Amino acid sequence: MKVLESAFAREFIRMSENGWDQGWHERNGGNLSYRIKKEEIELVKDDLKFHGEWADIGTSVPDLAGEFFLVTGTTKYFKNIPIYPEDTLGIIEIDDSGEKYRVRWGYLNGGKPTSELPTHLMNHEIKMKATQERHRVIYHAHTPNVIALTFILPLKDEVFTRELWEMCTECPVIFPDGIGVIPWMVPGGRDIAVATSKLMKKYDVVIWAHHGMFCSGEDFDSAFGLMDTVEKAAEILIKVLSVTPKKLQTITSDNFRDLARACNLRLPERFLY
Repeated sequence: MKVLESAFAREFIRMSENGWDQGWHERNGGNLSYRIKKEEIELVKDDLKFHGEWADIGTSVPDLAGEFFLVTGTTKYFKNIPIYPEDTLGIIEIDDSGEKYRVRWGYLNGGKPTSELPTHLMNHEIKMKATQERHRVIYHAHTPNVIALTFILPLKDEVFTRELWEMCTECPVIFPDGIGVIPWMVPGGRDIAVATSKLMKKYDVVIWAHHGMFCSGEDFDSAFGLMDTVEKAAEILIKVLSVTPKKLQTITSDNFRDLARACNLRLPERFLY
């Protein structure tokens, strides 16, 4: 089977289109990666080739040794993914040390994976261990309402979580563990990858101040749905704050406790101040 005929590649491309349609990927902004299942690699193995030498990842992810990933390319535009998938996307293989990768498919014309590959792979390693290998998708987008909030809310996990939970009853159901927030850092390097992966041990959503958001999910639908829910809650909050700095009524801490009992959730008390 050709890579582009596989279900995982088709879903990857569909999600990329959806993100572009939402306005989350100006120019070459944002990136997406998927940890491919062994049976999926087996189906497309005849379409995989060797496109060069091993290259440094920029960090160490030993638990991902031997894994394969479908990853968006650096400087590539999400709007072009459905049109030129073999140019904008690639499959990489991680070496036995977890410190190098090589291209096995895609990245035509000398392309390579996203510059934020260290963050993606460190997040994959964390979520693979934390979820008994269930999580396979890491998604980064430049969601405008979330970015706007990083200029006006304190950059604290508790504040972002509580404020966004209050915007929609479904929010604590969809991200009950809360949201992590990182102050501004230079993107693309190991330092921000380490900071993000530390928060990914606790959360499925991490916000990069003045930059965007990372989400982790079991599959494409769950990762996209999580991103969409957080961004919609941020849009509602922006609208509320645009009208008045003080809410006349909201969902209270006791309301959240009632919701947790009704939906069999475990909402951390530190968000119910």
